[in-house]
Amino acid sequence: MAIEHMKTWRVGGVEITRLVEVWKWEDDIHMVLDGGTPDLVIAQPWLQPHHATPQGRFFINFQAFVVKAGRRRIMIDTCIGADRERQFPVFSHMRTTFLQDLAALGIQPADIDTVLCTHLHFDHVGWNTRLVDGRWVPTFPNARYLFSRREYEHWQTLRDDGGYHAVNHLADSIDPIVAAGLVDFITHDHELSEEIRLLPTPGHTPDHVSVHIESRGERAVVTGDLMHHPIQLALPAHLATFDMDKQLGARTRVAFVERFREQPVLVIGSHFAEPGAGYIVRHGSACRLDSRG
Repeated sequence: MAIEHMKTWRVGGVEITRLVEVWKWEDDIHMVLDGGTPDLVIAQPWLQPHHATPQGRFFINFQAFVVKAGRRRIMIDTCIGADRERQFPVFSHMRTTFLQDLAALGIQPADIDTVLCTHLHFDHVGWNTRLVDGRWVPTFPNARYLFSRREYEHWQTLRDDGGYHAVNHLADSIDPIVAAGLVDFITHDHELSEEIRLLPTPGHTPDHVSVHIESRGERAVVTGDLMHHPIQLALPAHLATFDMDKQLGARTRVAFVERFREQPVLVIGSHFAEPGAGYIVRHGSACRLDSRG
């Protein structure tokens, strides 16, 4: 089980717990940085041992986050999901302990009141649904699912036009939620509560958002796919392989790093490997992740 990989951060009165579906996936850095080479990773020795190997390969997680804020139970993204056919065979027909890990927190699917998808890539919407008697049904039947309207419409256009991204996840992870009437289409400045609001971070997808949390004078940001790996704090202007708009994504990362560096804001990376979060601090002429606070 993945319970041993769960971790909780407390931001004032808000608790954020990660549910890890894939732990410490290792791959070549060009999967994150467009044209990236191992030398770029090796040049950042602070990435070792948690985020990179001595040979310049990188580690990431695939994970979601459960937020407890008063009586609210909010799910930020929903990972890859089970029983699905995906573009990449390694992510197809997965069997993980996602729901068991949720239960270990004392939370049942019916307890989740809100599901916020930072964007609509397959690895952030999978557990929106689960397969029951051959049908895809909402995993969280009492939740309102929050999708950016602009994001949703873009993915519909991709499906209609046979666009540049695989879209088979729409049929099993998005369409059933819309059909069930559980979607609230929102804008990128939406406020979930007094403590939780969205932070527009476009580029990875057209209306990608991060999640800003502020409670009792403490702050955190859950990044979504604004960045996939801490090396992007050191190289925010480097184009990202899977950004739909690479130039905009780079500008957004640069602005994010400038805004939050040397600030008491916990940055929780949606794909960061252990320890999973930290603060942006200056490191020579660039920045790095400081997980010690």
